[in-house]
Amino acid sequence: YGMFAVNGILFNHESPRRGETFVTRKITRAVSRIVHGLLETVYLGNLGAKRDWGFAGDYVDAMWRMLQIDEPDDFVVATGETHSVREFCDRAFARVGMPLTWRGADEQEEGIGPDGRVRVKVDPRYFRPAEVDLLLGDPTKAREKLGWEPKVTFEGLVDMMVDADVAEIDRQLKGQSVR
Repeated sequence: YGMFAVNGILFNHESPRRGETFVTRKITRAVSRIVHGLLETVYLGNLGAKRDWGFAGDYVDAMWRMLQIDEPDDFVVATGETHSVREFCDRAFARVGMPLTWRGADEQEEGIGPDGRVRVKVDPRYFRPAEVDLLLGDPTKAREKLGWEPKVTFEGLVDMMVDADVAEIDRQLKGQSVR
């Protein structure tokens, strides 16, 4: 039909705008609420699940680059690295000065804050029946053909998301309407 059609397989693209039901936002929102004394503990599923998380803004750049090429093609857009849910929690809590210490295993695993309180707890209700333990993309083709590389690191992404959620709670508290 003479159409220009490219295909992008985008791995987990995250940002402060990510829906609140996704584990990344669930964590960053919980951290912001814990910091403000509005929540004690966040309950999560598989802490060992690993994901290839990248910044949505970087992925938009890749999509734009796909539309600039002469011949349409298929691309994987990913960071090429994985981090566990546990690592995401570690970075998020450390960002607000509450580094976690882990104890227990499997369904009894807990993340303990510096004050000795349980801040992360596993809840089997959040385990997925068809859980994929590892999601990892290979962005080599996007790098080679599009000159694309992610600019925001994992640490930068988590920091950005935590900072945005902490700032949102700050705004809400000033207006006294916290959900």
